[in-house]
Amino acid sequence: MLLCMRTTIRIDDNLLNEAKQAALVSNTTLSAVVETALREMLHRRRHTADRKPVELLTFRGRGLMPGVDLDDGAALLDLMERD
Repeated sequence: MLLCMRTTIRIDDNLLNEAKQAALVSNTTLSAVVETALREMLHRRRHTADRKPVELLTFRGRGLMPGVDLDDGAALLDLMERD
């Protein structure tokens, strides 16, 4: 037997309206939508904590060229397209 508890929570109006719409579209209850979302978030959090860090390969070099701004994608593209 599954034990259910009634509780009161505060939810942003826009988020609540979206959740109600999701329940309507999927022909389920608001409670089921909230439970599913909460289960998915908790599952993702558990499995993210178990992940091992990724090691990125690095190569020796002389560093960045003078004036290169890694945050300027357009300038980087221009630089890479030069001969």
